[in-house]
Amino acid sequence: MKIMNVVPDIGEEANGVTPVIQALSKWLVKLGNDVGLGTIKAAGDFQEVDVQIGKKWPIFSRFEISTELAGKVSRASHDYDIVHCHSLWSMINVACGYVVPGKRAKLVTSPHGTLSKHAMRRTSFLKSILWPFQRRLLEKSDLLHATSEEEIADIRRFGFRAPIALIPNGTNIPAVLAKRRSEGSRTLLFLSRIHPTKGLEQLLEAWQKVSDRHPDWCLVIAGVGTDEYEGQIKLLATKLKLERTVFCGPLYGEAKAQAYIDADLFILPTYTENFGMVVAEALAHGCPAIVGTGAPWAGLVDHDCGWWEDNDVASLVKVLDLALISSPDRLEKMGKNGRSWMNQDYNWEKLSGKFDISYRWLLGKADRPEWIKEL
Repeated sequence: MKIMNVVPDIGEEANGVTPVIQALSKWLVKLGNDVGLGTIKAAGDFQEVDVQIGKKWPIFSRFEISTELAGKVSRASHDYDIVHCHSLWSMINVACGYVVPGKRAKLVTSPHGTLSKHAMRRTSFLKSILWPFQRRLLEKSDLLHATSEEEIADIRRFGFRAPIALIPNGTNIPAVLAKRRSEGSRTLLFLSRIHPTKGLEQLLEAWQKVSDRHPDWCLVIAGVGTDEYEGQIKLLATKLKLERTVFCGPLYGEAKAQAYIDADLFILPTYTENFGMVVAEALAHGCPAIVGTGAPWAGLVDHDCGWWEDNDVASLVKVLDLALISSPDRLEKMGKNGRSWMNQDYNWEKLSGKFDISYRWLLGKADRPEWIKEL
C-alpha cells in the first residue's frame, strides 16, 4: 500500500502527535508499505519515508495555511491508497476534507482528542468560525480513528457516522537503563506541556500541602508553554513558597528518557486527554504514574502500576500522601508492572499491524477486524 500521513507540524516542540507519526511511519514501512508524510515542518528520523514539506503562509500563521502543501496532498490523492489526516483545527486539516475526497485515496482522520468537550471550550470563538469547514473533513472521511472509548463518544456526539477504528497510541519499549539515584532524594516528575489543561495549578497547591510531610521528595516540572502561562505557573510556585520544586524546561530525546528512568513516580493531573502519550512513555520506562481521571488510564489500578484520581486539590493531596510513603521497592515493582503492560498492549510493533489491517479493510483487501466499530 501507499500511505500518506498528513499533519501540520512534526517537531520536538509539537504536541503528542509527533511521536505517534514518527513511530507509525517507521513500523508501516517495516510492514512493506510505501509511506509518505505531508507537513509544514518535519524534524526527527524519517528514513525511507517520502517527506513532502509545504511552506506556510507568512500571514495568519495561527491557522497554518499552506496552499503548497494542499496542492501536494491533492496530487498525492490520485496516486496513494490512503491519506491519513492527523489532528484538527489547522487549515492543513481543513484542506484535506476538500482535496482528497473523490480521488483514488481513501481518507482516514484521527482527531487526537481535539473533539473532547474540554478541548472544544478552548478558543471556542475561533473554532466556531472554522467548524463549518472543519466538519467537512470528518463527514467525508471513509474511516475515523479513536484512541479510546471516550474519544469514540466525542466523535459520535457530533453525529459523524463513519466507521471508527479503536486503536490506542503505542509507545516504544526502551532497553532498561541504569537509574541515577541521589542519596536520600526521590523524584516526583511532571513532564508534559505547561498548559491549562494539564492541572499544574492544582498540583502546585497540593504539593504545598504535602511536601513538608515528605521531605525526601522533590517535584521536577519538565516542559514548555507559552511565555504568559509558564510565567503564571512560576509566579504561583513563588507565591506558594514551594521548596524542593524545580522547573527544568523541556526535555527531548535521551534527556527525556533519562528523566523517566531517574524519576521514582510520574504525575499528570490532567483535565482531559484522548490518550496521554507521556503516561505510556513513563510506564514503558518503568516509572509508575498518578494520572487524572480526565485521561483514559483506569488500567493503572487494574495493572497495579499507579493511581487514577480526580485532579482537584483535595484528591491530589490524598493520593500524593498515599503514593509518597510507598517504599522504593514497592514503586519499583509497580514500575515493572507498568512496563510489562505497555509491552503487552501498547507496543508499536503490534499496534502498527492494526493500522495496516484497517487500511486494507478500507480498500476491500481484508475482513473487518473487531476493533473497527460501525453504526
